[in-house]
Amino acid sequence: MDTIISLTLRLMKKLNSEQTEKLLKILETRFAKNMKRHKGLDWDAIEKKLTASPAKLWSIQQMEDTEGEPDVVVFGKEIVFCDCSEESPKGRRSLCYDGEALKSRKEHKPKNSALEMAADMGIEILDETQYRQLQELGEFDVKTSTWIATPAAIRKLGGALFMDRRYDTVFLYHNGAESYYASRAFRGSLRV
Repeated sequence: MDTIISLTLRLMKKLNSEQTEKLLKILETRFAKNMKRHKGLDWDAIEKKLTASPAKLWSIQQMEDTEGEPDVVVFGKEIVFCDCSEESPKGRRSLCYDGEALKSRKEHKPKNSALEMAADMGIEILDETQYRQLQELGEFDVKTSTWIATPAAIRKLGGALFMDRRYDTVFLYHNGAESYYASRAFRGSLRV
């Protein structure tokens, strides 16, 4: 019976009260531990917005389940939950860039693509500006890499962009969109 309830809630993109309470406790603890990521913000105000939006809580739970360690960050003037795991989220690695790239692979297809998985989770993949802003809050992806939103002109030619941090510098690279690696995932964000 619990499995049926869990499956129904997943299809509805909604957490039950126990899941909500557990997730909010994790998020509040992470928020308090990492105040430099969100100076001047108040947890109670964030929690109020989250509890008013069950679909957002469900998406944040997906970020947590795939080991993204979501936390509140400020990108420009936007308050978002962003993946703040030290390395790219383990539950989202070995993905090509998008559905088109996935279809184009004849052999050794990955299980999914970054853009399709992000859409299924209800989050947006980070762009270059957001990724660089995240790197100002800590050191991320020093051993892994992260797909980022790729301009249409590059994608049209078969390429996709990814970033990482090496030698205390944030680097931007390109690869074929159909490529995938055990150390590359994607980081996402969700507006609060």
